Amino acid sequence: MSSIIQGYNYDIFISYRQKDNKHDGWVSEFVNNLKGELESTFKKDISVYFDINPHDGLLQTHDVDESLKEKLKCLIFIPIISRTYCDPDAFAWEHEFKAFVEQTLKDEFGLKVRLPNGNVASRVLPVQIHELDNEDIDQCESVLGSVLRGIEFIYKEAGVNRPLKPDDDAKENLNKTNYRNQINKVANAIKEIISAIQHYNPQQDKTALDISKQVSTPQKNKKTPIIIISIVTIALIILGLLFIPKLLKPEEEIEKSIAVLPFEVWNSDDEYAHMGDAIANEINTQLAKIKEFHVFSYTSTSQYKGSDKSSIPQIAKELGANFIIEGTFERQSDNVSIHVRIIRAESDDQLSAEEFKGNWQDIFTIRAEIAAKIADELKAKLSSEEIKKIKEIPTRNLDAYAFYLLGKDRLANHFKDEDIWKAIEYFQQSVILDPTYALAYTGLADAYYQLVNYAIESPNIALPRAQEYSFKALELNANLTESHCMLGLIKEIFEYDFDGAEKEYCQALEIDPENYNAYYYYSRFLSMMGRHNEAIEQAEFCLKLEPMSFEAKINAYLSRYYAGSKSEAMKLMENLRDSYPDNPYGYWFCAVIYTDLGMYNEALLMLQTQINLMGSDNISDETGLQGYLYGKLGQEDKALKQLDKLDSLALEGYYIAPRTHVWVYLGINNVDRAIEILESSFSDHTFDPRYLQIFPTSLVEEDERFIEIRKNVGMLH
Repeated sequence: MSSIIQGYNYDIFISYRQKDNKHDGWVSEFVNNLKGELESTFKKDISVYFDINPHDGLLQTHDVDESLKEKLKCLIFIPIISRTYCDPDAFAWEHEFKAFVEQTLKDEFGLKVRLPNGNVASRVLPVQIHELDNEDIDQCESVLGSVLRGIEFIYKEAGVNRPLKPDDDAKENLNKTNYRNQINKVANAIKEIISAIQHYNPQQDKTALDISKQVSTPQKNKKTPIIIISIVTIALIILGLLFIPKLLKPEEEIEKSIAVLPFEVWNSDDEYAHMGDAIANEINTQLAKIKEFHVFSYTSTSQYKGSDKSSIPQIAKELGANFIIEGTFERQSDNVSIHVRIIRAESDDQLSAEEFKGNWQDIFTIRAEIAAKIADELKAKLSSEEIKKIKEIPTRNLDAYAFYLLGKDRLANHFKDEDIWKAIEYFQQSVILDPTYALAYTGLADAYYQLVNYAIESPNIALPRAQEYSFKALELNANLTESHCMLGLIKEIFEYDFDGAEKEYCQALEIDPENYNAYYYYSRFLSMMGRHNEAIEQAEFCLKLEPMSFEAKINAYLSRYYAGSKSEAMKLMENLRDSYPDNPYGYWFCAVIYTDLGMYNEALLMLQTQINLMGSDNISDETGLQGYLYGKLGQEDKALKQLDKLDSLALEGYYIAPRTHVWVYLGINNVDRAIEILESSFSDHTFDPRYLQIFPTSLVEEDERFIEIRKNVGMLH
């Protein structure tokens, strides 16, 4: 029986190890059930090659019969992937699986075909009957050149890993799969692939073919061939002028720059309302592991949450992205459905749309499948190392993973103190459930640092915890750039070990040369150390990576400001503030610049607007800066009231950073008291040296005592 496609001998070739069939006839039963399903799926008969008694265990030197090569000339190859199939010395592996892949790379259809719905599928359709070891998966994927994405017939219980059988109860199977449904999935996948092959369009130039037919037609008139040849020549020249430039600029030349927009949440319980952001962020992280991709950080793309879909071309233009990923997330109990759309940004054309369904326990597999699908669609060739990275399972405890996602969500919206504390609570729950979960420790370290960054907790209390969790994370995974950045921050702002800080930042960049956070923190460090040209260079590269990042823009503008371009930087900061009117920190940095330029009333207005937006009781930094401004305006009584307000906040249990008192005393010209606090706070490591960029002012920068402080902490040599 031949194939439904002329020139092919079979539609389907079933490849397997004999030992997977001779015990209980699993493969034979599978083939019989599949044939029955195909009869109800196709209008025409589908031919299946299945050798019920194949040679097995032969070495690679075995002389393969020419008849097998002919049988391999089929449309779809179905390997029964078991624990023993991925064996380089096995006949099925070497002379069937590998031989088919090599053969398809030379035939007219190729290994991968575009399905009618726009998706891409491989002509190798694996049927997996065992959970595989990582080395077997890697071996299989090295031949396929993509992630192993088969249809699973696996029955799983505690200590059980065997092929799924027709009479197995799906409720008892941890994979929750039903044999009958899986057979149907195989048949449907076959139908899609064969349909794609039947509608295959090699995109040949029909015009050229028609012309060639005219040339070969016998003519009685001798002048006619000359005229026709002339016409053909002119036509070919015109066609060349029209189409050759396009052929010389293939689609692969387009940079694979990708922006993952926040996913919408559909029909999910309230407890999963945060999952749209969380899953989009996770997919963003997975794609960033692929070297061919430039993936904008979720910090940049999350600002487009709730944007109208018609604005996608504009979003892409603002970011500089060539491809947009958007989708929806739905979870009901343990059932998960994720719809993913890949959009060509410039034309707003949908390249593909696919639904990924499964149980919550399959979320890491689903996450990897989505990344692999996007890589396939954008024609990215994945290395075995990249495949391994996107398939890594960060934790075996899904409850720990859920708490980690909750912590990330709260930490991403930390305008209020309680958000950071709640994030810490979630991360702590995560590491309790899985003490080996490295990313949960990086979350804890970041959260404790933010307590200091936003003047919520003393550095002496919070930063040792951040350091502890960073070390723990690196013990579990030495290549976490987040942990190296955090250790750099701690060395910089707490230990005053500036050489050590720079080494950590550089190590982070060595691990990941396009890591946004590493460039961000390193540029701030260089600016603080007075290495302004280097700081600007790093800040600009950071901004190039994330052109719409609020923090990256502030950092770039401040680096220019500290380097002396004050007027330009002020205008840029004002524009940024106006572009993000609901972000309180735009007003804070405008206030800082206005203060330094002597625009005291304008600075007070900015601070009051920031306080109104913050809605927080802990406004110690704002209070201290207000005290400085009142003092400079000659309103000493108001300045002293700010000191009283700081004392009241301390009595209420809020942490008050020493810099706030320094600012007030500088404002009322009590330089001696300001220097005294500076000396004391540097001595006990509670002064963040980055704030010396804001103050020193002309009141203290020439003071010998202040110069001595900077020398003692290593900022001057």
